[in-house]
Amino acid sequence: MAHNIPTDLKYTKDHEWTKIDGNIVTIGITDFAQSSLGDIVFVELPEIGKNLKAHETFGVVESIKSVSDLFSPVSGSVVEINNDLPASPELCNAEPYSGAWMIKIKLSDSSELNSLLSANDYENFLSSL
Repeated sequence: MAHNIPTDLKYTKDHEWTKIDGNIVTIGITDFAQSSLGDIVFVELPEIGKNLKAHETFGVVESIKSVSDLFSPVSGSVVEINNDLPASPELCNAEPYSGAWMIKIKLSDSSELNSLLSANDYENFLSSL
């Protein structure tokens, strides 16, 4: 099955995508994740200023099928959240890579970026599931 996996992003095995812009990392869930979850009905995001460690839970998405934790791919401080998502969680289904970004983190350890997957590596990971 073909998945929408933009090549300009990096990915995690937890199905988060990251867009790296200097020391600011934008994070959301992948097309595969939203498709697996089904219709998303609730999104919980952290407070601005929260410090996160890599792989730490930063929020929750709830769909008609299940509830899933969101994991931060990198360590840093939350500098922005997508205020549209709590009121319009369906954006996660409609626009997983654009309108439904979740948080922006100011990166504290750039070496953590080395553990992220390229689009090709993420695609290979998905085909192994």
